[in-house]
Amino acid sequence: MTVPSRSVLDDPTLRAAAERLVSPIADPEVRAARLVWGVLSEPGEGSAGALVAECGAAGALRLVEDHLGGHPTPETGALSARELADMVRRWRPRLEAPMIAEVARAAARAGLSLQAPEAAGWPDRLADLGPHAPLCLWVRGDPEALAGLGRSAALVGARAATPYGEHVAGTLASELVEAGVAVVSGGAYGVDGAAHRATLGAGGLTVAFVAGGADRVYPAAHANLFQRIAERGAVVSEVAPGGTPTRWRFLQRNRLIAAVSGATVVVEAGWRSGSLNTAGHAAALGRPLGAVPGPVTSSTSEGSHRLLREFDATCITRGADVLELLGEWDAAGAAAGGPPAGEDRPHPDAMRVLDALGVRAWRTLDDIARRSGLSLGEVQAQLGLLALDGRVDSSSDGWRLARGG
Repeated sequence: MTVPSRSVLDDPTLRAAAERLVSPIADPEVRAARLVWGVLSEPGEGSAGALVAECGAAGALRLVEDHLGGHPTPETGALSARELADMVRRWRPRLEAPMIAEVARAAARAGLSLQAPEAAGWPDRLADLGPHAPLCLWVRGDPEALAGLGRSAALVGARAATPYGEHVAGTLASELVEAGVAVVSGGAYGVDGAAHRATLGAGGLTVAFVAGGADRVYPAAHANLFQRIAERGAVVSEVAPGGTPTRWRFLQRNRLIAAVSGATVVVEAGWRSGSLNTAGHAAALGRPLGAVPGPVTSSTSEGSHRLLREFDATCITRGADVLELLGEWDAAGAAAGGPPAGEDRPHPDAMRVLDALGVRAWRTLDDIARRSGLSLGEVQAQLGLLALDGRVDSSSDGWRLARGG
């Protein structure tokens, strides 16, 4: 194993790139460390969050580098020695100063700012995620928009929304703006887009949490909408600039929407809609949860009706109902009911490996490890299982998704 001669935090190129970042983080070392952690870890990675919470951003990074270099590392309450070794293997493929410096330069070119818990304006509610709270956030637009979410509501729902769903989302957003409430959503088609557009049209504050880099536009057709959101509010992501929006990152993004908002309202959702995942996070965090009823014959409202029937969501028909939901929230209390039962999903590591592959290009193990944020050993294990299921193909050139698999 190669023993690093110095920490990436001491790399002059990386430090210079970090210092050029727009960020309210005053300490240069902390800023650089948060930058590194934003590249190393995947969204919601609790091991990284626990380690940083115990040792600090810079201290945790130096501990990881000592472990990589074969140096004795102190015991931590956050991770056992075995857990630390497993996580270090995951992080090693991304722990490269030139690559991290380029991420910082890309952020500067895109006009992104780097936010972290050490800076003023960091949303206090994110602390409720514990070790799964974001280690940093990249903001396109007004960095102070995050500080404006003290009184906010999330409006989420189906991408393939009906005209009814989009109309209700727009009406609720406009009424919330009149009451001085910020609107949070995910920037997607359907309900999300309708909520953002109505908020902008009413002159209110809206923040879009996205699953890829904040410098990317996904979906591409929302380029103009994202520009408008950035001009009046912010597009926010915990994924480093240039990062690809994957299924795993969408699921993790949903926890941020639920955590940062005072209440979550599902406007329109099918039985398996991803917005039910956001609702589950809100319920688990003790946030007030509401759902808008739809026609009993509409499949796009089956998820909303499920929340009303099985999970004690509050029936929402107008903006005043959302305001009541916000007023009733007691931060010390727990929401009634539990998170919606989720459908069976592949193992999270398998999902991340699949997200790192394509159907055309062959990718090496090293490339897959970098893209997925997993260690080489974990990538090999998951590829073996996926190959048995016929979901991936291998050749002397590497691995790719099986066609039609």
